[in-house]
Amino acid sequence: MNDINEITPSQDVKIENKSDLPLNLPVVPLRDIVIFPYMMYPILAGRESTISAINTALEKDKYIMLLTQKDHKAEEAETNNLYEHGTVAKILQVIKLPNNLIKVLVDGIAQAKAISLKKNKFIEADVEYIFPPVEESTELNALIRQASKLFNEYVTNHRGVAQESLIAYENIKEPDRKLYYIASTILVSIQRKQRLLEISSLNEQYFELIDILSSELEIFKVEKDIEAKINQSMQKNQRRFIVQEQIRILQDELNDEDETDPDFIKLKDAIQKSKMPADVKEKAMEEFQKLKKIPPMSPEATVSRNFLDWMVSVPWKTFTKDNLNIEHAKAILDEDHFGLEKPKERILEHIAILNNLESKKKGNKELAELKARAQILCLVGPPGVGKTSLGKSIARALNRKFVRISLGGVRDEAEIRGHRRTYIGSMPGKIIQSMRKAGTNNPVILMDEIDKMGMDFRGDPASALLEALDPEQNNTFNDHYLDVDYDLSRVLFITTANVQYQIPLPLQDRMEIIQMPGYLEHEKLEIAKRHILPKLLKEHGLSEEEVLIPESAIRKIINEYTREAGVRNLEREIASLMRKITKEIVLQKVKSNGSAKKKDKKPLNVTGELVEKYLGVPKFKEKQADKEDKVGCAVGLAWTSMGGDILDIEVSVMPGKEKLTLTGQLGDVMKESALAGFTFIRSNSKKFGLAGNFFNNKEIHVHIPEGAIPKDGPSAGITMTIAMISALTGNPTRSDVAMTGEITLRGEILPIGGLNEKLLAAQRSGIKKVLIPKENVKDLKEISDKIKKGLEIVSVEKLEDALPHIFKKKFVKKK
Repeated sequence: MNDINEITPSQDVKIENKSDLPLNLPVVPLRDIVIFPYMMYPILAGRESTISAINTALEKDKYIMLLTQKDHKAEEAETNNLYEHGTVAKILQVIKLPNNLIKVLVDGIAQAKAISLKKNKFIEADVEYIFPPVEESTELNALIRQASKLFNEYVTNHRGVAQESLIAYENIKEPDRKLYYIASTILVSIQRKQRLLEISSLNEQYFELIDILSSELEIFKVEKDIEAKINQSMQKNQRRFIVQEQIRILQDELNDEDETDPDFIKLKDAIQKSKMPADVKEKAMEEFQKLKKIPPMSPEATVSRNFLDWMVSVPWKTFTKDNLNIEHAKAILDEDHFGLEKPKERILEHIAILNNLESKKKGNKELAELKARAQILCLVGPPGVGKTSLGKSIARALNRKFVRISLGGVRDEAEIRGHRRTYIGSMPGKIIQSMRKAGTNNPVILMDEIDKMGMDFRGDPASALLEALDPEQNNTFNDHYLDVDYDLSRVLFITTANVQYQIPLPLQDRMEIIQMPGYLEHEKLEIAKRHILPKLLKEHGLSEEEVLIPESAIRKIINEYTREAGVRNLEREIASLMRKITKEIVLQKVKSNGSAKKKDKKPLNVTGELVEKYLGVPKFKEKQADKEDKVGCAVGLAWTSMGGDILDIEVSVMPGKEKLTLTGQLGDVMKESALAGFTFIRSNSKKFGLAGNFFNNKEIHVHIPEGAIPKDGPSAGITMTIAMISALTGNPTRSDVAMTGEITLRGEILPIGGLNEKLLAAQRSGIKKVLIPKENVKDLKEISDKIKKGLEIVSVEKLEDALPHIFKKKFVKKK
């Protein structure tokens, strides 16, 4: 093999089996050079220990480990003067030279780390191999393209690098070999090259390489400008002052900041006082030293300064003292919200745990470092039931800062985890922004509308939330912008959603779901009296001496002007009423010219007639069940995002072709439920006194009124089947009985959801008896007695069990 005097790409060396590579290797120390994998390079060896290491490798399998000396001036290599990361290489050729020197041609095989080093005649290392995975991705392709562009520009501008390097580079196809070739070719400091060997991710290596090339090209640009300025000002008799002139112009160009600059002193002081962990502070100080060397007007200086501003403004070890008095917390929660017993009880349990741990930590060293595991609560319920305001009350009860993050419509993962600093205009994600806004490490963060997030080509924000909302790993949350671990374990996360099924299952698994159903009429009445009326009276400048709104008026607004599970529209309607009352009072004052004595004034009593006068014709009429029994009709119960409602189902039978028609804007699931019910009727026709050919020359039409409203779900299966049986047999159904349940082809009644809202709708509509699936009986324990009051709830396992409760006449079975 011919002797060579420069770095060249290696031949296509393939490692057949990585597990066969030796784990203990002789070490050859290198001075002032870093050798990368897939590169061939001649080494001149003269030290006895180095020659012994090479001879040992030749006697075995020819593998050696190349480690660069930290101090290249040291004559004898010591283990503490070697970098841990280097390259495992194979000896290709050895040439003996005069004066006991040998020239060794080596070929880099792989990145490696010296786990341990020991020295006898020569240094030996226990080796851990590093093979950065090469995975095709859009990011990797973009990084390669950017690195190639910068390398081309580097070679073009650098006088010390041969132009033929570009030809050799173009012939390399593999992403990792491209990187190692550029790293070997460029003329930069040992420390910067060594940094590339210490990175185990190919993408991160490319990020570092691009940073190196960008810095070098910036230096080239500055050198050219300096040279141009020097050429303009330099004359023949001033050549001896070249060095001084270069220094002066360089200082003018870079505009170096003095160590006494007040901005830098202030920033350094902020880093020292920020209570950052040691590794984070080290990174901040590295960035600070880098910032001092960057021209202040360059874009990079702005990026670096913004990064440091974020690092010092985010709280690292700042906490507010929790108020763990359970009675105080209960009083605040009851003061701010009426009802919502289950969510309140769960919060009080959490406070009790904190209180118990805090009391036992005193004098107990084992428990001193123990932290209460922060729970992730998810409040699920229709709009207006108080999910967001409950989060504020929880923060007030605990004496913690409160921050709200709106997730509705978020489609970009970077909004959660932040953008990498390489992008223009990058900044941290919403979570880190919220932590800075709170200013403490233990705030209450409410993530609103978590079910309304989307996903597109920019990523899935729900997946990005998995780390933040997992109590097992959120103590090392990594934002792409800060790129350091941040502890979120002390944060009390509360999320809200309108519907549970729209939340991704992995996210549901990390949260404790707490259902918040709609308010009952008496609860809305109490909320209006306790919270809405006092608030609106104050906002409109009114007092109880001027306006009296009795319960009857509030009930009328609740039942005839609003149709919702929460109280948002109720507040809106009462506010509208207040505006008109305020206008009326002001007009009366103008007409009377203030002559009426204050003691003679009587408060304006808002009656039902005044409500209709000010708010107009009632918008809703409470849907009531029919008072008379009818043929072909049945009353179902439905769940909506606004609460529960009754569902009138009508069936007509007429002469025609054998056809089942379904109308009322029904969804696919609901249509399939009707078909399943009809199939059950046909297969069991004799049980209902029907002939086997009852469907001959008949058309059956199933209709669910309010056709403009889409309807779907399987829970109306029993109701549609009962209505069809009634229409086919002429047997009327009881009008005061409502039902819900999914039906199968065997007539079994399967469980349903939203039972609380459905029973509430039945009670509101004057229903006396409700039929529910037998498997839903267990859910009755969770439902308030006020909802069940006045209802006879019957469980049914099969359709035959429901017939005696719905039909007054018994069926005569046909033989």
